[in-house]
Amino acid sequence: MATKIFVNLPVKDLKRSMDFFTHLGFSFNTQFTDDKAACLVINDGSIYAMLLTEAMFKTFTKKEIADATRTTEVLIAIDAESKEKVEEMVNKAVEAGGSIYAEPADHGWMYQHSFADPDGHQWEVLYMDESKLPQPS
Repeated sequence: MATKIFVNLPVKDLKRSMDFFTHLGFSFNTQFTDDKAACLVINDGSIYAMLLTEAMFKTFTKKEIADATRTTEVLIAIDAESKEKVEEMVNKAVEAGGSIYAEPADHGWMYQHSFADPDGHQWEVLYMDESKLPQPS
């Protein structure tokens, strides 16, 4: 059974991407970071995003790299501690050069809001109160 996940994302400007995610409060594992790749720590010990320069990303695939500003291949969803923390992260993303691609949605038991990073990758930030999850009838 897998114990860690590494989501690999192509980026046009590695420094810009690192600055963006640092502004949001994330850190990087320097052991796996150099001038071609940066290891974004989402949940230390288990969840990471490898931000790879497009040239480096191309060494892992023979397929064309999707332009995330025009197409969507993946939605990356991360949780937050509260509705306020969801909004705080989205606001920081916009301050750092990201954009909002969907309005917030409150489902009663789950609140979500979304941003796109400077490369167009879509991030869903959500807060869930599972005690309010509708029960099957």
